[in-house]
Amino acid sequence: MKNKKIVFVSSALSIAALASAVLVTHAQPAGAVVGGNSIKHVLLISVDGMHAADLATLLKSKPDASLAALASTGLTYTKASSAMPSDSFPGLLALVTGGTPKSTGVYYDNSYDRNLSAPGSKCETKGTEVVLDESLDVNPDLVVTSIDPNKLPRDGSKNCAPVYPSQFVRVNTIFEVAKAAGLTTAWSDKHPAYDLVNGPSGKGVDDLYTPEINSADGTTGSVTKTEAYDDTKVQAVINQVNGLSSSGASATVPAIFGMNFQALSVGQKLKDNGYSDAQGTMSAGLQDAMLHTDASIGKIVAALKAAKLLESTVIIVTAKHGQSPIDPSKRKLVVEDTIPNLVEGVEKGLLAKATQDDVSLLWLTDASKTAAVVASLNKNKDAAGIDKIISGAALKKMFADPSSDSRVPNIIVLPKEGVIYAGAKASKIAEHGGFSMNDTNVAMVVSNPGLKAATSDANVTTTQVAPSILKALGLDPEQLGAVKLEKTKVLPGLF
Repeated sequence: MKNKKIVFVSSALSIAALASAVLVTHAQPAGAVVGGNSIKHVLLISVDGMHAADLATLLKSKPDASLAALASTGLTYTKASSAMPSDSFPGLLALVTGGTPKSTGVYYDNSYDRNLSAPGSKCETKGTEVVLDESLDVNPDLVVTSIDPNKLPRDGSKNCAPVYPSQFVRVNTIFEVAKAAGLTTAWSDKHPAYDLVNGPSGKGVDDLYTPEINSADGTTGSVTKTEAYDDTKVQAVINQVNGLSSSGASATVPAIFGMNFQALSVGQKLKDNGYSDAQGTMSAGLQDAMLHTDASIGKIVAALKAAKLLESTVIIVTAKHGQSPIDPSKRKLVVEDTIPNLVEGVEKGLLAKATQDDVSLLWLTDASKTAAVVASLNKNKDAAGIDKIISGAALKKMFADPSSDSRVPNIIVLPKEGVIYAGAKASKIAEHGGFSMNDTNVAMVVSNPGLKAATSDANVTTTQVAPSILKALGLDPEQLGAVKLEKTKVLPGLF
């Protein structure tokens, strides 16, 4: 196959074409040398919700912490930013594709596509919400379940076929690049919908373990239950370190593998947990979540050491997103109907979809009414808790043009710090999804026993993790479509 020159054109068509390009299969690569060690494996860990400040507090208060040990042989980036919107899906895709939503086409786990059709339909009508969470499960009450294709959106251009999460992603992932090079891959996350990490091929991850966090046992209502849930994924990763699959069958140790932790994120949201003050002092429950997560990371590192794999492994600990607000006094609930009602007040039926947490993404049925909606929102800024509105040229510059890209919201509303859009009786004290510092300034440590402790205050993004993982394994970061499109660089100071 001849190599093709790919020219960057900011449109959904060019991104989709790039995503469908066939990967060239390489001989198994020789890993890069990091700190004098030849790298064969990369372990990627997302501690969802962990701010850079949370990590700094842990390192200062608990010098014997597992993360302190990793930082003592690695680079700590203090100014790392997550993808925006800071939802889990664009957050994880940043880590595994090297791109933001303008490349991946994934803006949230609950979004909209103007070209797809509703689940169960015959594709007569275009335009549908795309929900990529537990609502896709065959049985969302079970921890072990799978995706029900009848709940997936449909693609009228492909005989009205269901669109799986992996097919919804427009660019390839690090797992697909590794697989094409003959390497083994694994990942563990919180819903079967995390099939998205497989990438457009649908085959990027050899061992994908996705126990449902929102099953009927009420996991996310308790820090302790979420810690126990995380423990199951920790064991899956330890199995993989020991040459087994997540379920314990004989397997090959993955070249790329890892998981996300949820306990900290859950603790940040739960009433009577969270932070105690503006300085980020943790409540007892939140501190327990942090220490339990740290100890769990220590167990994985210990397993790598026992298996004599630590020197040949780069360990990256970061987060898909942060959480806002840290200061509990700034938390303010704005009823979730407020902004949708303002949109509908401009014209009935104008709102195609609203996705809201501590951000509000708005898709309209008539784009020509965008300015009128923005004007209405501006008139009601205080009532709606609005700080900034992104639309028009600013939105196009940040992402893409909604008139040519079927995924881009028409309007993005950024609320004042601490504002959460939710039901009138919602008790959660924090959320993520927005663009604020609390949402996006995440922890990041890259460690290997051969590295010396160093701290970098360079402005980096989580998109730089993906090309760095490939380079560590001796693979070409330019094989990632999003890296080419967004010109994403490897992390500074590592190679």
